[in-house]
Amino acid sequence: MTTFTGGCQCGAVRFRCEIEAETASICHCRMCQKAFGSFYAPLVHARAGTLFWTRAEPKRFRSSNYAVRGFCPECGTPLTYETAEASSIAIGALDDPGAVRPNAQDGIEGKIAYVDAMPSLPGRATDDDPEMAGAIGKIVSYQHPDAPSPDEA
Repeated sequence: MTTFTGGCQCGAVRFRCEIEAETASICHCRMCQKAFGSFYAPLVHARAGTLFWTRAEPKRFRSSNYAVRGFCPECGTPLTYETAEASSIAIGALDDPGAVRPNAQDGIEGKIAYVDAMPSLPGRATDDDPEMAGAIGKIVSYQHPDAPSPDEA
């Protein structure tokens, strides 16, 4: 079993866990859209008993009588979807989100009609964005790096 690490944008909340890759999915329900501020929520179950908070814990919001959602109290990054049966981690919060491929779509009754057409949209690299041309070399990221810090060992 592979151990994954991850955390929020600012680094205030960090975790490590084993995941159940076969449970990776995206959820289109309206609650997930609002919780993530996005078209859907990419989530994967943490293997029971393997989720450890290595730097602080998320703040939690009870979004329904069924689940609570964890997020960073400092920067607001969505981190978890937790029920009595399982804890799911936001795939984008993993240090290596590309290692976990969603294999199902849930909550499709809330799916926004244009989501399926998004892969056909034209794309460009950040360096090719005219609005970013003058700023790209001057931007300093304050985000936590995609790797555990030495104090999280």
